[in-house]
Amino acid sequence: MRRLHSQFLKSVLVAASSWSALSTPAQAQSGIPTPPAYNLIKEADIKADMFAMAGDAMRGREGGTLDEMRASMWVGDQYAKIGLKPMGENGTWYQWFNMRRSRIATASSSIRIAGKPFALWAEATPTSNTDGDVLGTTVFAGDGSDSTIDVRGKVAVITLKPTSEGTRTTINTPEYRAVRQGLTVQATAMTRRGASAVIIVADDLGEANFDAVAILQSRGTYTVPGGANRFATPADPSGGRGGRGAGAGAGAGAGAGAGGRANNPQGRGGAAGAAGAAGTGGGRGQLAGAGPVPVIMVHKAMLTQLRQNGQGVEIHIKSEVFDYPSMNIIGVVRGTDPKLRDEYVVFSSHQDHDGVRFDMAGDSIWNGADDNASTSVALLAIARSWVKQPSKRSALFIFHGSEERGLLGSLWHAAHPVVPLSSMAAVLNGDMMGRNHPDTASILGVQPPHRNSNSLVSMAIEANNRTGKFVLDSIWDRPTHTEGWYFRSDHLPYARAGVPALMYSTNLHEDYHTARDNPDRINFPKLTRMTQWMYLTGWIVGNAKNRPTLDPGFQLER
Repeated sequence: MRRLHSQFLKSVLVAASSWSALSTPAQAQSGIPTPPAYNLIKEADIKADMFAMAGDAMRGREGGTLDEMRASMWVGDQYAKIGLKPMGENGTWYQWFNMRRSRIATASSSIRIAGKPFALWAEATPTSNTDGDVLGTTVFAGDGSDSTIDVRGKVAVITLKPTSEGTRTTINTPEYRAVRQGLTVQATAMTRRGASAVIIVADDLGEANFDAVAILQSRGTYTVPGGANRFATPADPSGGRGGRGAGAGAGAGAGAGAGGRANNPQGRGGAAGAAGAAGTGGGRGQLAGAGPVPVIMVHKAMLTQLRQNGQGVEIHIKSEVFDYPSMNIIGVVRGTDPKLRDEYVVFSSHQDHDGVRFDMAGDSIWNGADDNASTSVALLAIARSWVKQPSKRSALFIFHGSEERGLLGSLWHAAHPVVPLSSMAAVLNGDMMGRNHPDTASILGVQPPHRNSNSLVSMAIEANNRTGKFVLDSIWDRPTHTEGWYFRSDHLPYARAGVPALMYSTNLHEDYHTARDNPDRINFPKLTRMTQWMYLTGWIVGNAKNRPTLDPGFQLER
């Protein structure tokens, strides 16, 4: 932790020194005063909501489960108590969508080694969703580094060699990441050498993380049929915004890894090579044009037996696909100006997290306090203030479902918006707003190629100068940053559809996507200041004479 903090503070100093050019627009004040309702944002309310939403009773709010539904019903109840008006289907708070899950079918898949059946996920775990049928014999190839061993047409048996090379800094635990990356690298090497299947025997670290790999892998991958294409070219804003929404049609959204957020610089579940680190797809082990190659991880205790060549192996891996529901939760506060009330400031969060997973120091509930109950409770606080004092433009409050499964809720809403995308003046999205240094934060979408509205950036920086006064770390918004943080939250589909959009964050930490992300680790004074900053940005947008304008030629791809 000390090393992480040291690196973080260094990055802040570098970022602060480079921020002056970005903060220049803030010098032009909007002239919009801070409203009295600003004082209704209370730390006590934020804290109480946090312990309710991210407590163990919600069981981690995993997308597409009854636990996400329970949390969503709770959010709907809060909307009603606050006084929002429903904007979901049939007069409710909820916009429903089907998420499509693809996973290995345990009942119809089987693995036999030397005639002995191995129980999936308990004794042998596939490392990807690859279908395959293999009959063959084994050849032991050590850790796979000896290229003189001929594995062509054989079931290659190798020992796991975990590696942190090529992994990110904060996806699950460092040990898990090293195991997943080792599986990916070694399996890829064996399949390039012509193996018909690969069996990887766990080492000590792999043994310690065997259940983690199995539990996360067994979840499979997810898409949202009919959702926006998250990799579409951003809409051309020419034509008086009438062109908004291009690329937000009926294309299927890209799926995310079962490990929780296929956190990938090009967006979850999208670019090749990220799946291993994310918890699915790693070790897929096949070349372009080659047939599927199953990759199986087994326990360390199998090593003695599997050193012997020529053992018969029979692998049958079958996948299954099915749909089940998730939902967005949408409420509105109508604006006060008859001419502007049909334009909307959109406040965005996601209510889901990773659910009940593998045990970490006696805790298997991944509560997701910072990710993303932090922004969710911030939106509830903002809504309380907004109801008491609405802006000229209307305010739309959206909790997106199944974000952790691949931005599924925002992809769906971007393709099926409850108000026209062209009427959205700005999307203010937050993700993880309650940790790290008390006086630093990030806002993503403030510098090219991520910036799509310089005028919205000016409003956000002005709001920060008047509220939290955070030192703004610009490094996380750079296209060269290894985490690709901009591509990993719910503002992305809206930005691609031509809506001015920003993401508020206090960045990753060592508890990210672990069972340690609990309410008692949140810095509530900081989260309150982040809430005030987000609120005042929205207030400026909601009352400005002119809505934020889009930058010409906005393009996200690097």
